[in-house]
Amino acid sequence: MKATELSISGAWEFVPQQFPDDRGNFLVWYDAAAFTEALGFELSVAQTNHSVSRRGVVRGIHWADVPPGQGKYVYCPQGALLDIVVDLRVGSPTFGQHEVVRLDTVDYRALYLSEGLGHGFVALEENTVLSYVCSAGYAPGRERIANVRDKELGLPIPADIDPILSERDANGPTLAELRAEGLLPSYDECLRHYESLRAGNRG
Repeated sequence: MKATELSISGAWEFVPQQFPDDRGNFLVWYDAAAFTEALGFELSVAQTNHSVSRRGVVRGIHWADVPPGQGKYVYCPQGALLDIVVDLRVGSPTFGQHEVVRLDTVDYRALYLSEGLGHGFVALEENTVLSYVCSAGYAPGRERIANVRDKELGLPIPADIDPILSERDANGPTLAELRAEGLLPSYDECLRHYESLRAGNRG
């Protein structure tokens, strides 16, 4: 498995080796050894989620308060989607920037998003499935949302997509509003959290 950190620190792409034959295909979409070698700690699994989306569904941008935050390892076993990573960590060199990675059943790539990074996606096909492993369980009081249509973020929704959003996502606050209310994660706090994970692994 090949691991590559994106231009936003703390966001990693994992591309598995595939073993197709006349029966079908086989791959390992999560490898603990490869993950630990890349990030310096083992992924703690508290919850696994599975979502199915119609073409055009847009979910996000979501994250959880740090600490403890919620790291996510995401994978698309059916359909295709554009996975969106947004750096919401105030003080980060890439604050406000985003990266988009296509997840599908061609490359079967996966993404890991460290705590403090915003996450969302756009379903490109009917019945697109996103499976993801979370480092912490869902906690409503710590869950946050940023408006995917915020012009300051400038997220790339394809022109041929008529976005389908939940009421909550459609009415989410802008980046400026979140920052004014002090609801965005601190980059320094996130770095301390990442180091604590690595220190725990060394211990």
